[in-house]
Amino acid sequence: QVQLVESGGGLMQAGGSLRLSCAASGRTFSNYAMGWFRQAPGKEREFVAGISRVGSTYYADSVKGRFTISRDNAKNTVALQMNSLKPEDTAVYYCAARSVAVYTLPNQYNFWGQGTQVTVSS
Repeated sequence: QVQLVESGGGLMQAGGSLRLSCAASGRTFSNYAMGWFRQAPGKEREFVAGISRVGSTYYADSVKGRFTISRDNAKNTVALQMNSLKPEDTAVYYCAARSVAVYTLPNQYNFWGQGTQVTVSS
């Protein structure tokens, strides 16, 4: 089992920045690919960014160039730096983990955090 706890959400004006963090506990963190997903009201959960066990990164087109995912295997954390925020970034953001490789489909992930709300005002 892997337990995930997100933090860092909040309210921000458009154009601002937020940094989300996800702390992992349980099994060896470095064995897992990590992903950030988000879900807006009335919409399906969607892939935002992912990072492999060795640090390769992947992004949704909608956030490419604005968001940066990173991991610190020594601290068992993964972060999502969000810059140039837009109102359409408003959603609950979830951290997720799966063995081996990054996938973009939520149902490929075994472990999830409880989510953190990000609200971007115009």
